[in-house]
Amino acid sequence: FLALLFIGSLIATSLWILRPFLGAAIWAVTIVVATWPLMTSIQSRLWRRRSLAVVVMTMVLLCVLVVPLWLAIGTIVSNADQIAGWLKSLSSFEVPPPPAWLGRVPLFGDDLVVAWQKIAVAGLQDFMKKLAPYGAIVLRWFATEVGGFGILVLQFLLTVVFAAILYAKGERAATWTRRFAQRLAGVQGEHSIRLAGQAVRGVALGVVVTALVQSILGGIGLAIAGVPFATILTAVMFMLAIAQLGPLLVLIPSVFWIYWSVGTGWGTFLLIWTLV
Repeated sequence: FLALLFIGSLIATSLWILRPFLGAAIWAVTIVVATWPLMTSIQSRLWRRRSLAVVVMTMVLLCVLVVPLWLAIGTIVSNADQIAGWLKSLSSFEVPPPPAWLGRVPLFGDDLVVAWQKIAVAGLQDFMKKLAPYGAIVLRWFATEVGGFGILVLQFLLTVVFAAILYAKGERAATWTRRFAQRLAGVQGEHSIRLAGQAVRGVALGVVVTALVQSILGGIGLAIAGVPFATILTAVMFMLAIAQLGPLLVLIPSVFWIYWSVGTGWGTFLLIWTLV
């Protein structure tokens, strides 16, 4: 009984020590499983040198995970005063009149004009005025949460480090995992491990490709419309799409900003681009 109690205590203590690293390790395994064919393809083009392929994949992960978040946080912090001014100016926001061409749209022109006017009368301006005082609260919240974002950056760095180790020792880790599953459940256990890897790779490929297409198209729209920091916002959209939150969290505020600061024409363009 004392031996089992001691072993259980060791297991619990080990898990408690490893707990801060488990999230990064799980993400690293998911990323490596999903991108392993890409890594082997890069290795075959780099004179079959695993070390060079690991360096390339590590740099790609840094550029995708760490650099965009770091740039986004730095940009928000360095432009906090300007953002606060934008938020305060929401109190004087006015919905512009509908553009002349909107009424000339076939079939739906008059309905679109009426809908535009209803939105203006229905209290969008009052809503923006009520929203303005909360701008300072949001900025203060962000300032207090910068430390939390720093921890997130550290988790991303740990994920990249673990992924680099797995890229270098991937075959050995896969062999150990299959042997462990076979010891647990025989042939079915090994088969389950293979199916899990295929499922992770398929889902991740669909999510990443969709996120890449959405963020690139959204970034093109932001750049054409003249939204500042379009590159950083594109990176933020990519991370949001990876997290299954979608790029609308960036595009919708950008549409409001273009309507308010640039004009109706570009605002309508970005609105249509966002809807598409």
